[in-house]
Amino acid sequence: MKKGTLKKNLSAAMISLLALSSFGGTVHGESKTGINADAAILVNAETGKIVDKYNEDQPLGIASMTKMMTEYLVLEAIDKGKIKWTDTYKISDKVYQLANAPGLSNVPLRAGEAYTIKELYEAMVIKSGNGAAIALSEAVAGSEGEFVKRMNAKAAQLGMEHYKFVNSSGLSNYDMLGMHPEGTDVDDENMVSAEDMATLAYRLIKDYPEVLKTSGTNYKYFRKGTDEEYLMKNTNALLKDRAYSFKGADGLKTGTTPFAGSTFTGTAERDGVRYITVILDAKDQYGQPSSAERFIQASKMLDYGFTQYETAQFTLEDTETKDALPVQDGKDAEVKISVDKPIKVRMMKKEIEQADVELKLDEDKMGEDGKLLAPVKKGEKIGELVLKNDKKAEYILDELQQDQKVNVYASSAVEKANWFVRSARNIGEFLKDIF
Repeated sequence: MKKGTLKKNLSAAMISLLALSSFGGTVHGESKTGINADAAILVNAETGKIVDKYNEDQPLGIASMTKMMTEYLVLEAIDKGKIKWTDTYKISDKVYQLANAPGLSNVPLRAGEAYTIKELYEAMVIKSGNGAAIALSEAVAGSEGEFVKRMNAKAAQLGMEHYKFVNSSGLSNYDMLGMHPEGTDVDDENMVSAEDMATLAYRLIKDYPEVLKTSGTNYKYFRKGTDEEYLMKNTNALLKDRAYSFKGADGLKTGTTPFAGSTFTGTAERDGVRYITVILDAKDQYGQPSSAERFIQASKMLDYGFTQYETAQFTLEDTETKDALPVQDGKDAEVKISVDKPIKVRMMKKEIEQADVELKLDEDKMGEDGKLLAPVKKGEKIGELVLKNDKKAEYILDELQQDQKVNVYASSAVEKANWFVRSARNIGEFLKDIF
């Protein structure tokens, strides 16, 4: 047994027991898909709606999934022009030691060598290089300790609630050869809830979709054609032609440590529909930690989203109004209306049948009895088609729990009738009321 393993396992057990009181988490019932893990969640990546969950708000070890936050901060720094992909960074002695430490996931880095930000980023995302992650943290923030502060600040900004980041790589601080970040303790661990990992994945994909191009890369050579050439093999076994290949899978990150067990944040897209799943500490049928089970169970969750839900489309035909509205004081009695696109949303069949869709007209364009006021211009926005949100539905962020809307336009023009026509109509209506 590796020195320190017993201590770490005992520490992990103690922290897991204390986690509820420390973070206020609550253990929930079984998931719809019967997931066997310490926690899990399935989320619609477009809307943020939670499709399935288990113990989703309990903070647990995440291991190298920590690198997803490092990815976010690196991509943000690139986006803001603070660093460039072509910038080089001469690795520190700390990075050199940890990038070449036996037993740790790494792309070997040479002492005193300068590597581009792009090289380090790909080594971190594809191969899960711990040394590369630490090098990037130093390149972005000057030190890993400062970078950790930014990680936690960014988590709060992104709307995460149950988290604690203590380093940039996801290693247990105990394994960092005494070089854990300033301001953290040797026994500290990166801990995040499944829901918050899904939130991080959601924001990462939304804000920096290019992350999927790298996280979906199966194999790539590091410094190909040099004496440092190294074949990087992606740790995500859901990718094409891998052991647990899942159609449409293209990210995001695995994690494994004695403390965290086998973890995985995965995502897949089919026909324009994307789901995100998080599995924390997957277990086999005997309740033992299992590297393979994180992929098996992630596939089960993703498959549930793709097969049990369908894409529903809602248009004006789903309202009482259909495709025309009466017009007050117009030369024509009604005007054709349209939407530029239907409302599309993933729902179970019974949810589709119960959907509440309505047309809401702009108040300043309405006359009596819900009629549009003439004149009406062709292409003029007159209101919105609204799919009311299911109040029972849960979302990873409260701000995402909202009605879905598309604009409604007039398909043709209706001029205002002249005074004589309007008067004749009013007299006709008056006489109709009398008789």
